[in-house]
Amino acid sequence: MKDTIEGAPPIHPLLSAPVAPTLLKLAAPNLLGMLATTAVSIAETAYIGRLGAAPLAAAALVLPLIMLMGMMSAGAMGGGVSSAVSRALGAGVQARAETLARHGAVLGLGFGLFFTVLLSLFGELVFHGLGGRGETLRQAVLYAHIVFAFAAAIWLSNMLASILRGSGDMVGPSVAQLAGAALQVLLGGALCFGWGPAPRLGIIGVGMGQAISASLVTVILFLLLRRRRSQVRLTLLGPLNRAHFLDILKVGGPAMLSPIQTVATILVITAIAARFGTETLAGYGIGSRLEFLLVPIAFSVGVASLPMVGLAIGAGNVARARKVAWTAGGIAGAALGVLGFLLSLAPQLWVGIFTSDPGVGRAAATYLHFVGPVFAFFGLSLALYFSAQGAGRIAGPLLAGTLRLVVVAIGGVVLVRTDAPPWTLFALVALGMITMGVMTAAFVALTPWGPKVLKAG
Repeated sequence: MKDTIEGAPPIHPLLSAPVAPTLLKLAAPNLLGMLATTAVSIAETAYIGRLGAAPLAAAALVLPLIMLMGMMSAGAMGGGVSSAVSRALGAGVQARAETLARHGAVLGLGFGLFFTVLLSLFGELVFHGLGGRGETLRQAVLYAHIVFAFAAAIWLSNMLASILRGSGDMVGPSVAQLAGAALQVLLGGALCFGWGPAPRLGIIGVGMGQAISASLVTVILFLLLRRRRSQVRLTLLGPLNRAHFLDILKVGGPAMLSPIQTVATILVITAIAARFGTETLAGYGIGSRLEFLLVPIAFSVGVASLPMVGLAIGAGNVARARKVAWTAGGIAGAALGVLGFLLSLAPQLWVGIFTSDPGVGRAAATYLHFVGPVFAFFGLSLALYFSAQGAGRIAGPLLAGTLRLVVVAIGGVVLVRTDAPPWTLFALVALGMITMGVMTAAFVALTPWGPKVLKAG
């Protein structure tokens, strides 16, 4: 079926560049930015760990909410912005792309303020429900109040970065992310321990480091989007309308279920692992750390594919869009699969970093024996998820994530009730990854891709 697009023929360079080399070129700066974020997380954990058990426990209570907000703003709603902007550019409708950018910024501000109000009013209740008591609860509330007071900056920084990525600019957001990461590590340490003239604020200082760095990144990204030579220039003044919000929300809204699915799956597996004993639980914790370390690789390739797919869809070139998607899925799947397979053969290379306990080591090695070889399916599903966002067809990958959760939950109940041996849990984790990868690929293959008529403004 031939799709008709109003506007001038698109001339964006990503519409004609060779697919695989371009994906790798675009993925490289994203990977650097993601690794910088991982380094910040490690540094902040080390800072807080030196403060004692109560601050460390407080940070553990707050961290899941910070991670959830980050995944929602960067990967979910941010993907909706990138998708809408890239499809408009692909259709040659520059005015629409810039109008969508303004609507994306407004959404970021709105969601950020929502998180600020929510945690200000109910933060203590939430952390108490998660098990916080006494000094741990007090410090969790203090830490959360600092971080979430600046939630709008965190949301805006991720939305502005997504606008740039939707236009094909991966370098700008990564440079801003690297600058923010460096500042966050420096300020977090200085304000936590009182380095130099800085006051010693403990866990509050770590929170302030994150808040200030997010604000700086937002300013940098805003200035990048105000440049005359920017592919999409952010305009502050102009009308807002429901259709443009819906163009973003139809992808970003449902995509917000993805991080919830991910967190729910992890919680279910953790609860099941605890039933098998301390060694199995600890072994799962060590093995699953590798999964989090490998996510940036697939994320980087997937985010690189999103604007390429969106531009092609906007231009009516569905064949190129699918070629980009399958190439990205292949690259991410191969990269994660090779690393996972090697560590399944030599698990001690990873396990030995974290433990010398024989029982825990055996459990972690068993995890890698089962799960390592199927990391390829995990990488494939993540990359295709972002490609599907670019096409504006996110329902299939979301359903695949739900199926993974269902497989793990039902299978876990069966394992517990039948007193199955611990290795069966790790086999179940592997089956969940295979299910998500196969079903994501099937949904992407079977879902029709193609643009609607886009109008300027």
